[in-house]
Amino acid sequence: MKSEVSRTCVGCGEVHDKKTMLRIVRNTQGEIVPDETGRANGRGAYICVSESCLEKALKRRGLDRAFKTAVSEETIGKVTEFIVGHKQ
Repeated sequence: MKSEVSRTCVGCGEVHDKKTMLRIVRNTQGEIVPDETGRANGRGAYICVSESCLEKALKRRGLDRAFKTAVSEETIGKVTEFIVGHKQ
């Protein structure tokens, strides 16, 4: 029997099933992008697919901490666009 894989949201800090969350990845070229497949190579961080969690992550600098670097406005725009387009 396979157990569900859970991850912690960088916004709200709650643990949820990995499949219900958006993975954001810093790839080998150093780009930080939304990973719709959940399988891209690189360092990943997970966030709930909700605008409130994104706001919390930005306010608390959760993405910056997860990737140990400043996340660009362009990346934040891409993540926001994805979340708004994929609300549950």
